[in-house]
Amino acid sequence: MGQIVSTYDILPESTDIDLKKIMADLPNIIPEGVKLIEDDTKIAPVAFGLMKIVAAFVIDDSIETIGGDLENALTSIPGIQNVECVSSTNY
Repeated sequence: MGQIVSTYDILPESTDIDLKKIMADLPNIIPEGVKLIEDDTKIAPVAFGLMKIVAAFVIDDSIETIGGDLENALTSIPGIQNVECVSSTNY
């Protein structure tokens, strides 16, 4: 079983989205085989008052569809407009 650490930018539709609530819900949203690294997950500025969640995950890469499953779970969160993997490395 191999593991990787991936960091994702999770961008909301507007400044009205409660990012703290989404961060609190992330452990319940992500698929089996993925673990949120809470210490490396934060809210960061984008531009013009818009904020984003920068979330780090440990991913079991022995599950062939896990990357797509994670991205589908993140994009299905109400109020989220875009999800982008910004880095991946072996764990």
